[in-house]
Amino acid sequence: MPFEKLQPVIAQVRAKIEFAETVRRECLTLVKPSRAEKGCLSYDLYQSAEDATLFIFIENWESLEDLERHLESPHALAFDEKTSRLLAEPEQIIYLERLG
Repeated sequence: MPFEKLQPVIAQVRAKIEFAETVRRECLTLVKPSRAEKGCLSYDLYQSAEDATLFIFIENWESLEDLERHLESPHALAFDEKTSRLLAEPEQIIYLERLG
């Protein structure tokens, strides 16, 4: 997988409808500690305006190693544990490459 500096990574999280607010709160708990991590260039959380169960993280990392370290960080692992039964589908991580 190609990975270059400043190429966005998107993480998509879809909550079960009855847990949307709980998942929203858990997503918000990731923002501050993730932004403080080594190699984090940006880390922004969005919620779909059309689907309250859909949360999107748009992230930029210095390197693939920084991203991998983030995914194994205590706060990311705690998020995975707390939300494992609250999600309608597995979290998706999408690596983007700028074309133009």
